[in-house]
Amino acid sequence: MIGPVMHSRALAVLGGEPAFAEPLHVGRPNIADRANVLSRLNGVFDRRWLSNEGPLVLELEARLASWLGVKHCITVCNGTIGLELTIRALDLTGEVIVPSFTFVATAHALQWQDITPVFCDVRPETHTMDPASVERLITPKTTGIIGVHLWGQPCDVDAIGALARARGLRVLYDAAHAFGCTHAGRRVGSYGDAEVFSFHATKVFNTAEGGAITTNDDELARRCRLMRNFGFTDDDRVDYIGINGKMNELSAAMGLANLDDIDAFIDANTRNYRAYREGLRGIPGVALVLHAENERRNHHNVVIHLDPAQAGLDRDTLRDVLRAENVLVRRYFWPGCHRMEPYRSHFPNAGLLLPETEHIAARVLSLPTGSAVSASDVATVCEIIREAVRQADSIAATKRR
Repeated sequence: MIGPVMHSRALAVLGGEPAFAEPLHVGRPNIADRANVLSRLNGVFDRRWLSNEGPLVLELEARLASWLGVKHCITVCNGTIGLELTIRALDLTGEVIVPSFTFVATAHALQWQDITPVFCDVRPETHTMDPASVERLITPKTTGIIGVHLWGQPCDVDAIGALARARGLRVLYDAAHAFGCTHAGRRVGSYGDAEVFSFHATKVFNTAEGGAITTNDDELARRCRLMRNFGFTDDDRVDYIGINGKMNELSAAMGLANLDDIDAFIDANTRNYRAYREGLRGIPGVALVLHAENERRNHHNVVIHLDPAQAGLDRDTLRDVLRAENVLVRRYFWPGCHRMEPYRSHFPNAGLLLPETEHIAARVLSLPTGSAVSASDVATVCEIIREAVRQADSIAATKRR
């Protein structure tokens, strides 16, 4: 059990008072020990070195490479720029296969460079890229595959890697959700040709804003480093096309402090995930997306799948109920990239090839977790969901009025 038994309550959507006086957010930032953060920031100000590969950026890159078990870590200003740089460094052209069930930046990073994202379907049990769907979409124009480690669950990197080797394709992984997660006991970061992390404020490990490219390929790392700094190889020599993709020292200071506390953040997420697992048990039509117990997961995305036939209400109605209670859940990743522009216009019938994506996108909700969410908060959220299902008929009648 996760705490004292809660009594049935009148839901805000039916005229009661909201359960939370202040909003309970998905993705509220984890913040390390403040004295640690401020001490590092004071050092930045004392040195007056704010950007351009300062000492904290170099320290963060070295610590992350060691922690992730990878040869090279190249920090960047955000994860999207990290994807764009790596796509260009890999010389991807033509078509690249990517899941539609992802944040739209994964597709935009390709389209921005006039590369066509070809959307594949996902596996129903993990919501990650389905290698069988990928194989069906390979054409002579295909140059690469971008897999997405969703909810902290790594893709089937073994099947994708074997397929890529057999067809001569490059492989990049969007690891925005998977910091600290493992596959076969090995931390995400060194799979494929490269992996890209987001260190946005909403992620389990954040630098307020930032990201990183990780790889074991020396030449690929060299090209990424050149490109993130306009292609400069010396003070006044440019040898490669580039942009300004550098991380600054203030973000690196935040990152170093947060890396000191990463185990505490993951422990808080794990506690909340287990509390949700118990608190949601037995609610008709509500299934928590579960994670392998024999692998390390950061549990930073707690996701439920709603079966409207069993629950008596659909996902969007449950979302409205929760938001009325000041529980600001998210419909990740509704409605799928293939239903957003410009992809909707380019591929109007893409949904016909993506049945699992269509099904999942209409039924999942991401629930609040993180170090700012308590066990008591989790218990209340579970109570609201249980009560919403119990009062589904009344809620439906209220919405019709």
